[in-house]
Amino acid sequence: MAVYVYAITGESHPLRLDDLTGVSGPDDHLRVVRGDSLRAVVGEAPEEIKPDLAGINAHHAVQERLCEDGATLPLSFGFVADDEDAVRTVLEQRGEQFAQRLEEIGDCVEFNVKGTQDEETVLRHILEESEPARRLNEATRDGAGTYDQRIELGEVVANEVQARQQAVAESVLEALRSRARSERLSDPSQQYFVNVSYLVDRDHAEEFRKATEELMKDRPDGVELRVRGPLPPYSFV
Repeated sequence: MAVYVYAITGESHPLRLDDLTGVSGPDDHLRVVRGDSLRAVVGEAPEEIKPDLAGINAHHAVQERLCEDGATLPLSFGFVADDEDAVRTVLEQRGEQFAQRLEEIGDCVEFNVKGTQDEETVLRHILEESEPARRLNEATRDGAGTYDQRIELGEVVANEVQARQQAVAESVLEALRSRARSERLSDPSQQYFVNVSYLVDRDHAEEFRKATEELMKDRPDGVELRVRGPLPPYSFV
């Protein structure tokens, strides 16, 4: 029977699973597959994997409990194996690799930091502080000005937005990088101008969280930093 696999741990992990519910619902009782020196937490595999809120929350709840209690390799949502024997085979065949990764991440947690910027606020600041942008905006106000002036205004504003976002992103990275064991930086997107995950020693998690709070106090007008953590080390497995 197919099983849903949540995470891999070492043999010394306490594996407190009694009050947890798996992605298949209230009757999905989690259990442990034992390899030579590793353990895998599994449950019933649903007939259809749906990334709905209930399933994702159940998936994360299991992984967060495991992470609270010790080093854990959390698997991605939707990971299914043919049966428990297949899981046990993988634990034994790749045991050395998994054990090495567990040792590398050790007793660590993940923090994710994302930055967003309010478009109206940043545009107001650009028109107040950039002489070229202000001049071109006045020239093209109410449909006036030439086509080339409107194109130039758009380019000036876009370059200013990018420069300001890059400056804030660099300040975030500089402030937090030295407090983490490792980082994973994602490319900027239309929604987030900075998106970075940090691997932080559990003993330093509170210190790291306070550092993010200080950053949020000093952020420029219109900039919001969203911090999630401590989390299982999703980005570092």
